[in-house]
Amino acid sequence: MLMLYSGQEANMRQQKLGRSDINVSEICLGSMTWGTQNDYTEASAQIDKAWEQGVNFIDTAELYPTTPLSAETQGDTEEIIGKYM
Repeated sequence: MLMLYSGQEANMRQQKLGRSDINVSEICLGSMTWGTQNDYTEASAQIDKAWEQGVNFIDTAELYPTTPLSAETQGDTEEIIGKYM
């Protein structure tokens, strides 16, 4: 999970993350299609739109991109997020 922070105010409701003092938006941006179905440009547009709406975290998983088609696509999601940041 990746959390984004800024002074940006939005109407998105937030919840505490577990027992931490971190607040995250109730809606999460999933990244499972990045790297296979969506390229960097499309993923960046999705992140921008989510951020504008107050979403402040992105879900990643060890299997993303979803059902990796090959060893070459494993890690593409994280590379896209890293490049964006």
